[in-house]
Amino acid sequence: MNKRITYNYLEDYIDLLRSKGKYTFTLPKLREQFNLSEEALGKALQRLKRKKEAARIRKEFYVIVPPEYRSRGVLPPMLFITELMEFLNRHYYTALLSAAAIYGAAHQQPQEFYVITTKPVLFPINSDKIKINFCYKKQWGDVDIVDRKTDTGYLKVSSPELTALDLFYYHDRVGGFNRVATVLEELSESMHAEKLAETASRYGQIAIVQRLGFILDEILDQRSLASPLLAYLKTVKHYPVLLRPQKGESDTMVTGNEWKVVPNIDIETDL
Repeated sequence: MNKRITYNYLEDYIDLLRSKGKYTFTLPKLREQFNLSEEALGKALQRLKRKKEAARIRKEFYVIVPPEYRSRGVLPPMLFITELMEFLNRHYYTALLSAAAIYGAAHQQPQEFYVITTKPVLFPINSDKIKINFCYKKQWGDVDIVDRKTDTGYLKVSSPELTALDLFYYHDRVGGFNRVATVLEELSESMHAEKLAETASRYGQIAIVQRLGFILDEILDQRSLASPLLAYLKTVKHYPVLLRPQKGESDTMVTGNEWKVVPNIDIETDL
């Protein structure tokens, strides 16, 4: 039988969690630990929130806010996203602009935290304190996911190579192709050519590989990164594609480049 523990104050429980290096708690866990009515527990939580010592992220999931983060009113997502996704029983990885920023490719610090997970759909977390944007895939390979150490544990992050491919796939979620190219220019410093080709071969979206290779080669002059992608494309069937996807085809699908990409938009980076 589990021993039930009753604390006089919820603050004592928060201090205990922090002493163990934990910065999250859930309402179901509080119910297990305290012999309190729902009304009393609710009032205790409201007191913590008023003091900015805790913040609710999603229904029944809370984060502890240490003094150094009180001014922003919430813990940074990278310090609790693993626990949140475990609570929601979802596989995940930190992705897109958030992953790129971890690798130092943050020309403009993203205002949202980007997570890729599986369906069913989760509503985005959007408040004046925090924004978490969820994108979706059916599956991915763990070989392309990196565990990064944080102050609260480990964070699952897409590799630089997977991050680059995802930026093209979800270009409309991150500000368009100019921003993708700008981030890619910095991200390329963390990428490895052979690993990029290996990741691309697992990605399952040939058009994305073509667009990525075209930008690396024709726009960013990163031929050393692009060459293994081109070698991979020569082993699979691929057809002319528009750089920027749109309904229907362009007036002409003549590409004029070995990537078979129709440059239907002009690309300008901010660097």
